[in-house]
Formats: sequence, structure tokens, C-alpha cells
Amino acid sequence: MRRYTSLLLTAFVLFLIVLAGSAYLAGADYSGEHRSRHEITVLTTLPAEHAEILSQAYEETSGVHVNFVTLSSDDALKRMQDQASSSGSGDASLVLADRQTLEQAAAKGYLAPYISERNDMVPNSFRQQDGYWTGVWYDPIVFCVNRDYLKTLRDDIPDSWQTLAGLDARIGVTDFMAADASADLLYAMTAQFGETATMDIWRQLHPKVVQYARYLSNPVRQAGMGEVDLSIAVESETLRYIHDGYPLQIIYPSDGTTARVTGTGLLVHARKQDGVMAKAFADWLLSDEVQIALQSHNYFFIPTNPGTIAYKSFAGKNLVLFTQPVTFTDAQKHHLLDEWARDIRFK
Repeated sequence: MRRYTSLLLTAFVLFLIVLAGSAYLAGADYSGEHRSRHEITVLTTLPAEHAEILSQAYEETSGVHVNFVTLSSDDALKRMQDQASSSGSGDASLVLADRQTLEQAAAKGYLAPYISERNDMVPNSFRQQDGYWTGVWYDPIVFCVNRDYLKTLRDDIPDSWQTLAGLDARIGVTDFMAADASADLLYAMTAQFGETATMDIWRQLHPKVVQYARYLSNPVRQAGMGEVDLSIAVESETLRYIHDGYPLQIIYPSDGTTARVTGTGLLVHARKQDGVMAKAFADWLLSDEVQIALQSHNYFFIPTNPGTIAYKSFAGKNLVLFTQPVTFTDAQKHHLLDEWARDIRFK
């Protein structure tokens, strides 16, 4: 009798385990279905670590998971082209990319216009007038100066490109052929000052360059360590080193500078339900929450939304940007790099 009782008890326990397992699997299936209804796919040219920070912060805020697909500019444009030319709905609903990629996508008809109360606050210089793309933050080129060196200067504060060209100093800069953000400076200066004047400035600067770095962070590190007196660098890297305690000071060129703009655009042929969530995410990217998330990981960019606290806290929010658009073809850009390399860099 005890043997049968034991068998019955064992069978009952196994039944409960099976029942509980079935309930768990059913719940898991439901949760997976629930998550899939609250997920959007975003194409991006951002570094993977930036995308991960944004995805995690937004999911904590909204419950919506952002599935970032990290691509090069060319691959992102190809993906957008494929979706725009398809007859049905596409998987991706938004693109978060550099300005050049967004401008090409808008010109080719890959983006859908979107204007909201929040992105309407962004200055016209950081968005497409009809709403096809909107900048969310930007990263300007600045003069990153070692504070000890700055104390030795009297009336020769390098506050313009012309002043910098005539300054007796050790200079750090990222090689134009090593990073797009550095090459963009050459193109932007040429558009603003003309080819002759731009090459003349870099011809004067070349003998003072201690090393043409391969990475955007190296010139900042050099200035912070006193290996150079000042560097021509992106502001985000300079702020990161300042935050870490390096003796650096930012000077904004009074005759203008260029900035790498990152922005968003809604993709055509996105699923209707995804489009609604994509608009909400695009507006969120213009909020203080984004800057808090990025800055907590030592990434510092200037937001384009003047209504944010983060915008008001940046000392350089009123810096002078070049006014002439860069409209060079790939062949013309190649020519400028060749001329700089041949007549200045390796002469």
C-alpha cells in the first residue's frame, strides 16, 4: 500500500511540475510576443557603444526596446534604398546618423517628413526645413590648449585660425587621412576660406605639428600630458579629458569652425505601429535624458535643442560655425586630400 501511495505522490508531483512548466512557457511566449510589439529597429552610423547606451536608457524610460543596426554610411544608404524601393513595409523605422548620410538619404527619397513641437525648436542650421531630418547633437572642432602653456601667453591667445597659424607653439592634430571628422575640417575650411587660403594656413601649421595622430583622442591626450602646447581636436574628446582632470582649456575659433552633426530621420515604408514609436524615440533624443545617459559614460556632445538644461550648461553653445555649406563631390574631396598630402604633409 505504501508503495502505491508513493507512486501516486510521485505522479502528482510530476503532474504539478509539468503544469508549472507549461504555464511558464506560455508566459514566456506571451512575454516574447509582448516585447516584439514594443520594439523598433533603427539604422545607425554611431559607434556600437553609443547605440547600446541609448537603447538601454530608452527602454528603462519607455519600455520600448530599440534594436540598433550599426552600419557604415554606404551600407546604411543601401539598406534605406532597399526599403524605399520595396512594395511592402520594412523592418526599420528610423535612422540615426551623421548629417552627410541624412542629407543623401533625404535627397534620394528614403526619408519621410516629421515635424513635432520638440524638433521644431531646433535651429534651422541643424535640420532640414521640411522635416526630413533633424539634428539631435553636434561635436565641433576646437582649440584644446594646455593650461600651463596658456599662462605663458600674453596677447597672443590663439582665438582664430589666422592667429593659430602665426603662433610659435607645438601643435597636435589628427591626420586628415585617418579620420572622417578630421578630413571634414579640411573640406569645411576650404568651403569657407577658399582653397588657397586654407592650404596657406596648413602650410604654416605643418612645421609646428609634433605628430599627425591616427585617432581623434590622441591630440587631446598629448595636450593634457604637455607633449604639445595645444591641439586641434573634437570638443567631445576634450571635455572627456577635462572631466578626467587633465589641465586643458577650450578655445573656440572666432572666425568659425565646423561640427559633426548627428540627427534622425523617419524611413519610408516603415510599419505604421513602428512609425508611432519611432517618432516618440526621435523626440526623446532631443531631451535632457539623452545627454544625462551619454555624459554618465563620459560622452559629451552639444544638444541642438535650446530648451534643454544640457544645452544651456555648455559654454560653447554660442560658438561660431562656418556658414558656407560643403558641397564638394567625392572627386573634389579626393583632390583636396591629395593636394594637402603632396604639397604639405609629405613635402
